This record gives sequence, C-alpha cells and structure tokens, in this order.
Amino acid sequence: MIRRYTRQAMERIWSDENRYQKWLDVEIAVCEAWASLGKVPVQSVDNIKEKARFTVERIEAIEEVTRHDVIAFVSCIAEYVGEDARFIHMGMTSSDVLDTAFALQLKESGQILIEDIREIMEALKKRAFEFKHTPAMGRSHGIHAEPVTFGLKFALWYEEMKRNLKRMEDAVEVISYGKISGAVGTFANIPPEVEEYACRRLGLKPAPISTQIIQRDRHAQFFTTLAVIGSTLEKIATEIRHLQRTEVLEAMEPFGKGQKGSSAMPHKKNPILSENVTGLARLLRGYALSSLENVALWHERDISHSSVERVIGPDATIALDFALARLTRVIEGLVVFPENMQKNIDLTKGLWHSQGVLLALVERGVARDTAYQWVQRNALQVWEGKENFQDLLMKDEDIVRVLGKEAVKGLFDLSHHLQYVDKIFERVFS
Repeated sequence: MIRRYTRQAMERIWSDENRYQKWLDVEIAVCEAWASLGKVPVQSVDNIKEKARFTVERIEAIEEVTRHDVIAFVSCIAEYVGEDARFIHMGMTSSDVLDTAFALQLKESGQILIEDIREIMEALKKRAFEFKHTPAMGRSHGIHAEPVTFGLKFALWYEEMKRNLKRMEDAVEVISYGKISGAVGTFANIPPEVEEYACRRLGLKPAPISTQIIQRDRHAQFFTTLAVIGSTLEKIATEIRHLQRTEVLEAMEPFGKGQKGSSAMPHKKNPILSENVTGLARLLRGYALSSLENVALWHERDISHSSVERVIGPDATIALDFALARLTRVIEGLVVFPENMQKNIDLTKGLWHSQGVLLALVERGVARDTAYQWVQRNALQVWEGKENFQDLLMKDEDIVRVLGKEAVKGLFDLSHHLQYVDKIFERVFS
C-alpha cells in the first residue's frame, strides 16, 4: 500500500517543538543516568520528569538576552522545575545536547526515507512486470541501438533503488550515535557510564571517541547518501522527460483533469513533475558538498558546521522525502504508449539487426574488419533514406555469397534480442 505523501511527518521532526523536545529527552536521560550512579536523588529526577516543559516563545525571549540557545532552553526548563533544575545539564556541554538530539532527528527522518524508498520500489516492481515483454528501442548516445523491453527499464531502476535502500539503512546506522562526553570529549566532568546509559535510553549508541562534538564524517555519509539517492531519482526523471518528448512519446507523466500545461499554449503537456525532481537532485548534491566541508573543523571543535546543519538537516531530508513521493506518483500513473514504441522500433528500417549480421559473417570466417565494412556500407544507405536494411543486404553480393538469403532473413528476429528477459528478471526480483 503506497503511503500518500504528506509533508507534515518530516516537517514535524524539524519543528522547533520537536527539536526542543529532543533536547529535553537528552537532558532527562542524562539525569536518569546520574541517578543510576547515585549522584542525583531519584525523587529529584522524578520531579524533573514531571515538571519539565517549555514553550518556544519563552526560549526565544530568553535567547534574546543570553544569545545562547542551549542556555536559554535550560533556563526555560528551570522556571518550571524549580530547585531540582540544578541537576539538569550537570557536567554537560552544549554539544552533548545538540549532537545527540541531532542524531535523533536524523535517525527519525532517515527511517521515513527508508519507507519512501520501499514504496517507490513497490511501484517500480509493479510496472516492471506489467511491461516485462513490451518491446522498446534501446538507445545509446540518444541513438537507436538494439531492442530492450520497457519492463527492463523499471527493473534496472528497481535494482538501483535496492542499493539505495541499503545505503540509506547504512547511513541511518552510522548517524545513530550520541555523545555525552563533556567539553572536549575526555569525560572530565561526566563519566562514560552516563553516556552509555543515556544513549541506550535514547535508542542510540555512544560514540567510541569524540571531541566536543560527534565527528562529522558520520553526517557527511548521511547527506551524501541522500545526494546519491537524489541522483538516481534524477536519472529516472530524465529518462521519463526524454520519453515524453513529442518526437518520442513512448511514455508520459499523468496529466490530471483540469491540469494546464502552459499559460500561452493550451495544447501543452509538460513533464513538470520529473523536471521538479531533477531540480531537487541538484539541491541535494549541494547539501552533500556542504556536509563534506563540515568534516574539517578546528582542533576539538569550532562552530562553522552549526549554521550549515541548521539548514541542510531539514532541507535535505524534506527535499528527498518530497522527491521520492513525487516520483512514486509519476511511476504509478505513468501513461505508456506501446504502439509508439513499436513505431520507433520500425523507424530505422531494421538497422538494429546490424550486429547480428556482423557476427554471422564473422562466424562464417569473414575477417571482422571486412564484415564490419560490408554491413556498414548498407547501414549508411538506410540512414540516407534508401530502402530498408534487410532489402539492401539481400542485394549485397558479398553478404549473400557468404550467408545466403534465407540466413539473412533469419537474422531479422526480434525475439533474439529479448530471449533472456526472464533470466534478467529472475536475477533482479528473486
């Protein structure tokens, strides 16, 4: 069952309310860890858990004075908790909260993206089997090559999305690490046991070693993974855009009732959804570059990465979530024209049998270069608009002398090109 896209799920993860709630979750987990070590009274932790709350408006008002978001947050919480607030943020540095909470947000968003990938894979698989044996012209350099089936295109995309699913699962695993190790990662004022307890409580793993921050190679892997997935979506979208061109028209995006393609030209049906996905892929690559530049920071930490991540965290995950949902809709509703595929196959008058003729001549003992010249001289005449390929070959004395006319006719068989489609599908979908 395809999940109908709503942006609220991803946007909720990146809302101010959820961000501060994640901060509070981290603070409470650390308080619980201290209590487990006997350093904070259990009743104080219970009081904190019961009374701790915040409003975004109050945090922002305090931050206007403090110019520090985490201090403003802790101060806001303290107003609700009272005396036991002295145990909140004990032994911690701001990045203990920020990085661990950021990991929780990225993990949540990654899990949504994993589900998105599974859904587009489901749509691709369905269309692959629908058009498994529908012949279409394969192209290299944009020029007719040899026949494929339209289902093979979907199967190819499905296989690539399988790799993307594995990449995304790996990226979520790599990013699901927290740190509660203090100002420069030495645990000087907060023991490793607190980190271990808090991370386990939050569903994360403790970073084996950190500075003031979790190292940004983890984040770079996450955001470059989003970019790779975006590039796959662009690859699919670009093919659909080509197939919708008037001169090709083998497939077309769904066009809704009442939809309009152009303010000036009422006849237009434009591949705007695929074009939109192409543009989003460019953004994702830009975000990936920014994440790579965040890896190198000064000494145990500087703050140059922070402003970047406040943008690319929500923007990249929301953009990919949207792009995956949009392209899934395109794949599900793609209008396919098998009759135009056959028309395009016939367009070059059998030229796509050229390799079969070449190989048949070689098998009969003709030198490859010589056989190539014989076949090419006939093929070039087809390009010039003279007859069809088979008729020209039948008139070529060199070719007929070696192969015979009946053998030439036998080489013009579409099924030869598609004989292993079932085997390919078995490889992809088994």
